[in-house]
Amino acid sequence: MRHFKTTCLIALSTLALAACGESGTSSTRDSIRAVGSSTVFPFAKAVAESFARSNPEFKSPLIESTGTGGGIKLFCSGVGASTPDMTNASRRMKLSEFEDCQKNGVTDIVELQVGLDGIAFASAMGGITMKLTPKIVYEALAANPYGKEQTAKNWSDVDPSLPNEPILVYGPPSTSGTRDALKELVLEVGCKTNDEMKALKETDEDKFAQLCTEVRSDGAYVDQGEQDNLIVQKIENSPRSVGVFGYSYLEENLNKLQGLSMNGVEPTYDNISSFAYPGARPLYVYVKAAHRRAIPGLDQYLQEWVKSWGPGGSLSKIGFVPSPDDERAKNEKAATEYVTITADDLK
Repeated sequence: MRHFKTTCLIALSTLALAACGESGTSSTRDSIRAVGSSTVFPFAKAVAESFARSNPEFKSPLIESTGTGGGIKLFCSGVGASTPDMTNASRRMKLSEFEDCQKNGVTDIVELQVGLDGIAFASAMGGITMKLTPKIVYEALAANPYGKEQTAKNWSDVDPSLPNEPILVYGPPSTSGTRDALKELVLEVGCKTNDEMKALKETDEDKFAQLCTEVRSDGAYVDQGEQDNLIVQKIENSPRSVGVFGYSYLEENLNKLQGLSMNGVEPTYDNISSFAYPGARPLYVYVKAAHRRAIPGLDQYLQEWVKSWGPGGSLSKIGFVPSPDDERAKNEKAATEYVTITADDLK
């Protein structure tokens, strides 16, 4: 039946996409639908607006902020008009997610690394200031740092050089790619400064993940949902708090916010593009090759990404950091020729 769904989809005209299912029912859609990361959302939205201006013959794409994990789940649910054509992600697709896609008939997936971003730690202008490290962040936010009870109430409990102020961090939820990147790029790094935890990763990965990435739930870390602008608003109104979000939101609000350094490196455009900033990470877009000929404007929308993602492109004006030249060239080829990925690419 999966093969039937895919074959049915590819055979459709470019004017409408029919959802081919076991029940025999069908529906049509004549505009692009993308879901996924709240971090990639403003960039995807800007590309969609540029696409609409350049291609008035096509309907404007529908871009939804569902979080990276939620977006990939929707994307991988199947092919047809009821499923998204694309998903935006602030981390790479996991092998387990790719396998779910395959099981549901989403067999040909194009992966585009569209650019770079950083996990920025920030506070309100004139608010709390700190020199952070992954170790400090881990010890402040972990539910059970190094397997022990979390007792830190103030930042100074973690390190005497830090302010004697309550730990209050507004950040992304567990479904967010920004949360995944926070775990991988900051929390795990801080946790592995402990030799026992470093050794645990080799002997018990599940226990390591629990102790090194599980965030405390006693109110010191506050999940603000998938809307990063809400985090900006929260720290604006609470000067002693810290926010965690994509760099673009910091760059967009530099008149209100100040970035906090990590390992002595400030979260800036140049430091992220050079990967000098510890929280730098790639951003991705995933596309269903099976929808290419069925959804009007999909080719043109991907080419709008290509036009927008380089140095001096329209996205750089809103905090987007371009990938290196060789990476952009590889992804331009993938966007133009619909080069698909395999499970081995994700291992």
